[in-house]
Amino acid sequence: MTPSEPPARQPFLYVVVSAAGAADGIGTLIGAAREAGWDVGVIATPTAADGFFDLAAVEAQTGHPVRAASRKPGTPRPFPSADAVVVAPATFNTLNKWAAGIADTLAAATLCEAFGAGVPLAAAPCVGEELAAHPAYRDSLRRLRSMGVRFTRGPFDWESATELLAALRTP
Repeated sequence: MTPSEPPARQPFLYVVVSAAGAADGIGTLIGAAREAGWDVGVIATPTAADGFFDLAAVEAQTGHPVRAASRKPGTPRPFPSADAVVVAPATFNTLNKWAAGIADTLAAATLCEAFGAGVPLAAAPCVGEELAAHPAYRDSLRRLRSMGVRFTRGPFDWESATELLAALRTP
């Protein structure tokens, strides 16, 4: 780098958080991502942002505001463009909406747009057995896999979610 060149930007990871009890452990994923060299911005579903995790703690850990609503026209973007996106925990509702292209929240719209932009995508499903048995869920997972989304295996845990980070590293 010559003195006139600006420093290289850290790769930016969007972490989309859905409303599941496990969301209170999101700091584990954020910490692992930052340790791996990602700058991190969190986008929460409206329900997740309403008490499923400590927003102030996440904002302190990332250095960025947690986003849960669309910005108003003319308002600057609080995050740079995503280099990758991980959804954790990814609920039944979030995964089905994403697969169907329903962009009715900032979180769902972000996932739909990231696919269209060719951004690497990963998800750590956190879905109970009864909901996982629903045919719409199985169809959604098939569709998302066909879109190139990487998934954790087995029941949700933060260790598996952090393992997704290696698969998302941009070249």
